[in-house]
Amino acid sequence: MNLTSITSRNIPLRLTAVLFLAFSTVASLELLGQTVADPLASSGAATKPESNFRIESTQVAGGSEIITIFAKTSNSRAPGSETISEIPLVSLLRDTLADENPANDRLRYVWMLTYTKPSVWQKAAAIVPFLYRRTTNKNIDINAPPPPIADMHSGHNALWNSVLWAVFKRVVDDEFGMWPKVSAVQYRQNAMDYKRSSIAKVQAVLSLYEAAEGEKVWSDTELKNIQARLWLTGKTFGGAMQSENLERAYDKQFTATGDIRGHNWELLRQYSEAQGLYFEPLTLADGVARNAIVWAAVEDLAANKGRKFDKRFLNIKNPWDDPRLASWKGYSQVRWFDGENRIVDADTPNAKPKTMVPLALYGLDHPKIPILLVDFRDNGNAKRREISKRVLNDVLGNVLAISRFSSISYLLGRFVYDFATHRRGMDVNQESRLRSYTQLKTLLALDNSLDRGFRNEIAHRLENVSLNPLENNIDVEVALARRQYRNLIEYAKDPNGLPAKLDRDRRQEMVQFAHSGKERTLFDIAHTFSLGLYTHREQATPALATQLNVQRQLDYHERILKEIAYRSARPEVDSDTNALKRSLEFVSQNGAHATEKTTRSLAKIFAITGDENTRTLCLAGLFRIDNSSAKKELLAIYSNTNIANQWRNLCAQYLKRALVEGQRISAGDAVTIAGINQD
Repeated sequence: MNLTSITSRNIPLRLTAVLFLAFSTVASLELLGQTVADPLASSGAATKPESNFRIESTQVAGGSEIITIFAKTSNSRAPGSETISEIPLVSLLRDTLADENPANDRLRYVWMLTYTKPSVWQKAAAIVPFLYRRTTNKNIDINAPPPPIADMHSGHNALWNSVLWAVFKRVVDDEFGMWPKVSAVQYRQNAMDYKRSSIAKVQAVLSLYEAAEGEKVWSDTELKNIQARLWLTGKTFGGAMQSENLERAYDKQFTATGDIRGHNWELLRQYSEAQGLYFEPLTLADGVARNAIVWAAVEDLAANKGRKFDKRFLNIKNPWDDPRLASWKGYSQVRWFDGENRIVDADTPNAKPKTMVPLALYGLDHPKIPILLVDFRDNGNAKRREISKRVLNDVLGNVLAISRFSSISYLLGRFVYDFATHRRGMDVNQESRLRSYTQLKTLLALDNSLDRGFRNEIAHRLENVSLNPLENNIDVEVALARRQYRNLIEYAKDPNGLPAKLDRDRRQEMVQFAHSGKERTLFDIAHTFSLGLYTHREQATPALATQLNVQRQLDYHERILKEIAYRSARPEVDSDTNALKRSLEFVSQNGAHATEKTTRSLAKIFAITGDENTRTLCLAGLFRIDNSSAKKELLAIYSNTNIANQWRNLCAQYLKRALVEGQRISAGDAVTIAGINQD
């Protein structure tokens, strides 16, 4: 269904004209890309993930290490150089505090080594309104270390950045007029898209690494945490998510994506076969079918001549009335079919050959419907869909300065438009498209299961759909990755480089031991509104270093207890009892500053376990935690007459000790405990 016709029936004429202007702009843009002719024999089938990765660890002075994922590839070539067989892709910094205790380790910076600071010319192109194409590449002769794509520990600035951006945009609009604001918005959108695409690349690489065979340097939990943090990067409240919820967030997103993918798989298959076409899922090196290809057989052209073609969900032109297919010069392959139109081996009796022509490649991760990523007969088709929502937002919001609340007519019209696109699942969701394009490009660069010519043709067409002036082509990205990895290692060896930055990060982490929550909030505000020029850090001392070590271990063990309390029905049966015991022992000895959520977790574990040692440690932990909630939980256990006397008596002893030691107890509970003391 046409979006213009939907809108024009539901909103006033003035708004219809505005929307028509937006879609007219889309139609008038110059489109890139030509068909690549490279006939080949066969695309091949997806193979089981191989160990095409190598992990390299580089020690950093001060107690940390850089872990880098190298990928083997035979199809990456830098301009003017020989074939590159291995490229560095992703690096992560693990702060180990210079010891062998994994409980105080902390993952910090993530580098996608193809992600780089844009050149001056790229920045200049990125501010040009309505320029939706790549113009130039970054010079690979750089000496600066790569910028991190994410900080796994610090993610609380997204909200303040959004507030600051809204204020800045308003000031620019009031003081300088429309066009400076349009340019600023254009650059910010390009920068955000560039970062989002790089995050999607990291996720694709980690997905491949997770699926590959061989020893893993990260546990499954760590990989899920990394993926979840990357997924939450840039979201307004994403950085505020507590660590114990990361694995659940990953599982929820993974399940939702799987459901969407399965729905789109079946939808595309049914509509393709209903039109006489052939559906094939595209499973690449990670073993996941994120994409699918729709084919047409040249031998079917005569039988389907003049057939009515329903392009709903396919979003391509009628192939049966296209004379180019009969004399197709692009990629094709021959497949053999039996009498029931099933693909068989060439030596199967009575098998008939058919020349298969690829029509379109789709992404299956888009909500509601499959999204068109490559139209092999019309490159402009995919690009128009890619920029449709972007142009509409730019024209209405930036050029015409129409906000949702500027007029009732626009508010109603935009509501109808958003409802229609969401309800119908129209593939104009740019963020979802961006992720699909980026991940497919990355997987193709690392995949050897497809025929090389077919893989190159798909990659070439994906490059032509690129909208962002800040991006670089695949060959330059490969060269940048190798150069930036060398720069990163040099940065790590420089005492004034990464080791100094790590020391500053630790001193910033020590602020929590010397200042209250309100003071830390003021420091965060000052950091944001000074554009990062001011960051409060403590002077490192042995005492603060010890506190940092203990606090990191406490965070680690608290997370284990929270996860067990959330997931377990009987800890001694369905949980790692050794890990549970270690965490309980640590909290019972060093848990004075544990959170109230940990307090509730200990009380729940006490209630659901039947192991006496576990129960004893839970009560010891509740005593050690110095907050009123912990003492309230002890008092509740003591007051429960259904609990055995041995546990009630132990609670009474801990409550008496807490009162004598002056631990934090509410006034009412203190009176009750004092009464226990008189018994």
